[in-house]
This record gives sequence, C-alpha cells and structure tokens, in this order.
Amino acid sequence: MDRAKLKEKVIKLRKQGKTYSEIKNSLRKIIPESTLSYWCKGVPLPLKYYKKIKILNEINREKGRKIALEINKRNREKYLSEIKRRNLVLFKNVNLKAMKLALAMLYLGEGGKWKSHPGLVLGSSDPNIIILYLKLLNKCYHLKPQDLKCRISYRADQDIDNLQRFWSRVAKIPLKNFYKTKPDPRTIGKKTLKKDYKGVCVISGGGAEIQLELEIIPKLIFLGP
Repeated sequence: MDRAKLKEKVIKLRKQGKTYSEIKNSLRKIIPESTLSYWCKGVPLPLKYYKKIKILNEINREKGRKIALEINKRNREKYLSEIKRRNLVLFKNVNLKAMKLALAMLYLGEGGKWKSHPGLVLGSSDPNIIILYLKLLNKCYHLKPQDLKCRISYRADQDIDNLQRFWSRVAKIPLKNFYKTKPDPRTIGKKTLKKDYKGVCVISGGGAEIQLELEIIPKLIFLGP
C-alpha cells in the first residue's frame, strides 16, 4: 500500500471516530503518532469520539490510580521491612529486665483504669495490645491465659456471645473464664458505626503484687534512683 492510499484510509477511519491506536491496529501498520496527527489535522470528528475519549480517560485514570496504590503499597512494605530488619537486633539479647520495663510502660498506658476491679487489670479494644500484654505477662511472671479472667465492655447493639468467642481466640483465654457482663446503657438505641469494633477486652488476674510492681517501675524512672 502506497503512502497516499494509506493516508486516505487513515483519514477515513479517523472520520469514523477511531483513535490513533485503533487506526494502527485496524491497518496493522506501524505509523508514528506524529504522522497520524499531521495527516488527520483538521479532520472533523463525530460526537461519539469525544464520548469514547472521555470513557477511555476515566479508565486510564482508574488504572493509573490502581498502579500508584500498588507501587505505594510495595514501597511501604519495603520501608517497613527495612525498619523491622534494623530492629531485630533488639531481640537477640533481650532480657527479663527489658521485658518488664516494656510491660510496665504498657500497663502505665492501658492498665488500671477499672478501679471497681482491684488488682492487675488491663483493657483494650486493640487485639495487638492484648496479645503483647499476655506475652509479656507470661515471660515476666509465668502467667498463662488460663490463669486469667476476662470480661468484655460492649455496646447495646453487639452480640456478647460473638464478642466473647472473638476475644477468646485472640487471648487464648477459655470461655469459662469470661465474666458475664451487660452492655453500656449509654449506647442503647445507638448504632455502632465501626464495623470492626469488638468492644473492650478487660483482662484481670495475677495478683495485687504484680500490679503494684508494674505501677512502681514507671515512678522510679520518672523520679530517678
């Protein structure tokens, strides 16, 4: 096919509303975009062309957004992996003193807020905090999940049985060790907005001596030796 006939076909397809990519695919020819643009300069385009371009632009934007999200996800995973690698050295020589300090700091932030329950008490809605607390209790004081009691603070529209099963799986505390509780009366008639909210898991047991020790350690840090 000579150049003149090729140009004719290109213009004909362009008038039909074909994109440059569609024109090249239809003719099965490798034609530079600059050449197509030059040949088709001033060629009137049908209304359907602009509608198609709008749809294609939206599709490309969505593809670009997904690609960007995937790249950001990979970069973040790489970044977090590097932070984890740098800090693994902390656990090679970790000792009881370091773990007890960590437990005391955790208890300072999350424990002892339920004054109606004397003794060692910690509650959180975050499963990771509960797991960390139980691991540190076991390392520092040899307390096992079956040695502890648990109760759930929850909202009126939540199913307590489902919540207890959830926290029993998280904490490895037997269901028989769960206290019976009632929902927060202030939440009656109000819908729980956070779908992943599982209430507050409150763990007790271990004795007042451990509680006092964990409360004194931060004070010693603040006051100094």
